[in-house]
Amino acid sequence: MVRPMIAGEYHNSIDEKGRLSLPARMRSDIPGSVIVITQGVDKCLWLFPPDEWKRISENLMASTSLFQSRARLIQRRIIAPAQEAEIDKAGRINIAPTLREYAGLTKEAVILGIKNYIEIWDEAAYRDYWADKEAEFQEAAEELGKIVTI
Repeated sequence: MVRPMIAGEYHNSIDEKGRLSLPARMRSDIPGSVIVITQGVDKCLWLFPPDEWKRISENLMASTSLFQSRARLIQRRIIAPAQEAEIDKAGRINIAPTLREYAGLTKEAVILGIKNYIEIWDEAAYRDYWADKEAEFQEAAEELGKIVTI
């Protein structure tokens, strides 16, 4: 199966009903009209096409045990809050209040396409993230340059 190649950085507003318009270029790479939204690791939301979410969640469950506290922590943080969202005819998704609250989404959002998933950030939080992580990124890029040639 060929997986979609979701890419790009976009900025859109969240309306008063918690709806966010996904860019048309990004929507064209999402098979179907449903997407799974869950809490990400860096106070952002992760969105996956259903088949990708199924693969990830099954792998996560298969590699963890409900008898290990750290595994339960990951399951509760990543799998439990996951919700399906319908992409409406206008290209919008409705983000549940609990997910908006987790990510601190208010009005302006950054939408990132990262190959097989999407991240949604509050715009101010995303700026703060990069202000804090730029030096670390430079170090990581330097290390990656030792093993990857372009």
